Amino acid sequence: MSGLVDVLLIAAVAVLVIVRQFRASRVDTDRRWWVLPGVLAVVALREPGLLDAHHPLASALVLGAELIVGVAMGAGWARTTRIWVEPDGAVWSKSTKASVIVWITGICLRVGLFGLGALVGVHQNSSALLLALASTLLVRSGILIWRASELHGASAHGPACRDRLPRAAWKEPV
Repeated sequence: MSGLVDVLLIAAVAVLVIVRQFRASRVDTDRRWWVLPGVLAVVALREPGLLDAHHPLASALVLGAELIVGVAMGAGWARTTRIWVEPDGAVWSKSTKASVIVWITGICLRVGLFGLGALVGVHQNSSALLLALASTLLVRSGILIWRASELHGASAHGPACRDRLPRAAWKEPV
């Protein structure tokens, strides 16, 4: 793919995911949660030039830092997402204002990494950003599914059991 197409794809996926997460949505615990991150990772990995041939070590370090930021951002985003169980047993989620701070911090760190890479002469392809976005979405989705399964398990025993649990065990404010 060309650089412009990559940038447009990354921007479209980011906007779609961010906008959808600030509306309450049902957490679906089926196996499809990893598909979008998987597709993004495959697209990123099949592109040549993920690492700069002239600066392989520096390029690998920048890519590693980018992936660490992506994983941390996904974990932070998942932790700042409010989840709750409805009376019918459905688990719902909605990102919070704290999630916006996680996104802004992650974007600032990524811009800093891009600047650092450019400073040391590393040619950076959009594939690294796409791979980091995939890691962010994968970690966030995985943690939300895990949190939802814990909440769903606690609420599956009915209101009598839920009443005996601390409020944080069945409805998590952020």
